[in-house]
Parts: sequence; C-alpha cells; structure tokens
Amino acid sequence: MPTPTALLRRPEELAAAEPTPVSQDKHGDDILVDVTRTTPPAQEDTVVEHLDSAVEIDEEGRPVFPPAKDIKKSHRVEARKLQVPYHRMTALKSNWPKIYPPLVGHLNLQVRMNVPARAVEIRSSKYTTDSGALQKGEDFVRAFCLGFDLEDAIAMLRLDDLYIETYCLPRVTSDMGSASVETK
Repeated sequence: MPTPTALLRRPEELAAAEPTPVSQDKHGDDILVDVTRTTPPAQEDTVVEHLDSAVEIDEEGRPVFPPAKDIKKSHRVEARKLQVPYHRMTALKSNWPKIYPPLVGHLNLQVRMNVPARAVEIRSSKYTTDSGALQKGEDFVRAFCLGFDLEDAIAMLRLDDLYIETYCLPRVTSDMGSASVETK
C-alpha cells in the first residue's frame, strides 16, 4: 500500500504537465521565479473564480462578504458576594423561602446563602437575560439587610429606576434643658 503522501503521478509527468513560468527582465535575461506574483499560476484562476462567486459588490463599490457562520453569543458569568450583618442573619434565615424565589424566578439568577461566612452569594447564569439583573438582585438583598420590609425590597426588583440612597439624619440631644443637633 502506498503512503498517503506519495505522488499520484511520476515526477516526469508532473514536470511536463506544468510549464515553468519564464519571463524576461528589461535586460533580456530570463527570470525563472517571478517574485511579484503572490499565487502560483495554476491556482490563480481558481482563486479569482472563488472570490467572484463569494463576494458581492454593493451600490458604493464596496465588497459585501457573506457571514462565515452563526456565532453563538458567549455569556459571561458574573458573581457578587454580599456580607450580612450579625443582627440581620436571623431575619434572613427566617425569610429565606420568600427571598430566593424572586431572584431565581424573576431575574434568573443563581443564589445561595453561605451561613458560616454570613454572606449571600449571587451569580448570573446562561439563562439570565437582563444585563442589570445582578445589580437588581444585589440591591434587593442589600435593602433587606439594611432593614427594609420584604415587600418593599421586592418592589426594587419590579421597578427599573428605584435605588437605595443613604443619607445622614440629625440626632437631637438635650443637655440640661438646651437642645443641640448632632450629625453622624
């Protein structure tokens, strides 16, 4: 059995079938190899035919190439880890069956409560369609950890332009009948 890389024709037939390109320079000398050519002469016609069939020209004279193939969108998985304060851990544990369904069902996020680390870990998946879903989920859990009611925190998931902002409240103290205002 011949090797797969063996020639299908004898070398003499191969040399006789393909003429060597010979050109002359301005002094009349023969040039056996033309360095100005980019493709061999036997392949040049097939390349032109292939390009003519694949390339279309638009109205402005620019080539329009067909798409190579359908490229599947790649999904980037992002994750966030939210620390839960000590005093909100009991409330988080008791309300967990009400907290995770909106995150999983509405936003298509993956969620878990890491009890030893006192954290809630949220990450996107290939089923997450909304680009801001991870931020909404983080705001929802953070609002609950700050002390918001569960129903008020769930409203953050439904409404698009609802954010948590923090501000300082003045604290009133009284010393011997006179009131003074302090800010924290």
